[in-house]
Amino acid sequence: MHRIDWVFAYGSLIWNPGFAPAETVAARLGGYARSFCLRSIQHRGTEALPGLVLGLDPQEGATCRGLALRISPQDHDAVLDDLRRRELVTDAYHEVILPLDLDDGRQVQALAYVMRRDHWQYAGGLPHDEQARIIAVAHGGRGPNSEYLFNTAAHLASIGMADDHLDALSNAVRALQEGNDMTAR
Repeated sequence: MHRIDWVFAYGSLIWNPGFAPAETVAARLGGYARSFCLRSIQHRGTEALPGLVLGLDPQEGATCRGLALRISPQDHDAVLDDLRRRELVTDAYHEVILPLDLDDGRQVQALAYVMRRDHWQYAGGLPHDEQARIIAVAHGGRGPNSEYLFNTAAHLASIGMADDHLDALSNAVRALQEGNDMTAR
């Protein structure tokens, strides 16, 4: 099997990849949407009060903008082990190899973590206001759910990939938090 040297970053891997990429290139992935579709029971929520984190949700006609991160050969095995420990903690994602179109014109095969719609943690299609209420109050082992949202939205904007949905969700979460309207679902 051909060794995969690229990883697709669409959420927290953009601002916290956990490794130093040998190369970082803006990229597009067709057929998937970035979506708050995963109930987080460890990193950004708990089993009692799950948070929401991003997943790649298969969607016909969609395109997800993100970063292609190339793993340096000397770090390859250790990086893959770390990514699998981080991303496959509850088997809510499939680890798949998908074609990415890089902004510099290349096309590469990249490792991506795609949401399993048949998994009990799948939360696709939640209304915007429900997503905001969940994210405003959830907190897990890696910190507040809102911090995850704010960091992702800010980093996407800083690399020229502002996401209107994440920006609107950030504003709604801030309004809930500033108004101390912390009523959970």
